[in-house]
Amino acid sequence: MTIIYQGPSQLDGQPIVAIATDNSDNAKTGKMLQTWIIRSDMDPISASRTGADASICGDCVHRGWAHNEPTGQAKKRSCYVTLVLAPLQVWKGFRRGIYLPAVDLRAIGRDRLVRIGSYGDGAAVPQQIWDELCAEARGWTAYTHQGNPDPDRFMTSVESVVQAQSAWARGERTFRVVKGVDDLIAGSEILCPASEEAGKRTTCAQCKLCAGASVAAKNIAIVAHGTGARNWI
Repeated sequence: MTIIYQGPSQLDGQPIVAIATDNSDNAKTGKMLQTWIIRSDMDPISASRTGADASICGDCVHRGWAHNEPTGQAKKRSCYVTLVLAPLQVWKGFRRGIYLPAVDLRAIGRDRLVRIGSYGDGAAVPQQIWDELCAEARGWTAYTHQGNPDPDRFMTSVESVVQAQSAWARGERTFRVVKGVDDLIAGSEILCPASEEAGKRTTCAQCKLCAGASVAAKNIAIVAHGTGARNWI
């Protein structure tokens, strides 16, 4: 659809691009404006393999291990995003020049539900970009593994009980990947309503709980899923 940001990563200064698309068929999220944060100078698979994806994912544990082999993604990658699907196709479209720079971010997000970071961490992009994109939106979902730059917008992504409790003490809401439903912290976490384990009762677009502290709700947990789940469990 359009380029909403192109410039240095806020995580390490390397070149990245953020692209908003409107043609997702993601059954879990439902109809949302998707945003893809990728390296602008190399494809997502190469970035994963070499560790250059730190520019868009920071120190996220689900990135896996970089290596020096000539092909493939990082080893033991546990991220649920399948790089050869949407991220690679969006990058190829960017390299072909099919996306134009955004003129009015508010207009793009107006009356929409925005998914911040369909791939990539929203903290890699200047926060004023999300301010503008979400200014007139009907809602958003957002997650970050970095020091939370905007707790009212982002869920703090965590993997352990200790990490979760530390975030709660700071007034942040968390999104935690767990091995099984029994790992949820009773009274503090609920299972993602759009997950398979919860019976896919709704979609992210309908639920809208993953919007940081702007929503007065319990913290969200989800069982490891996607193609990388075997590397997490």
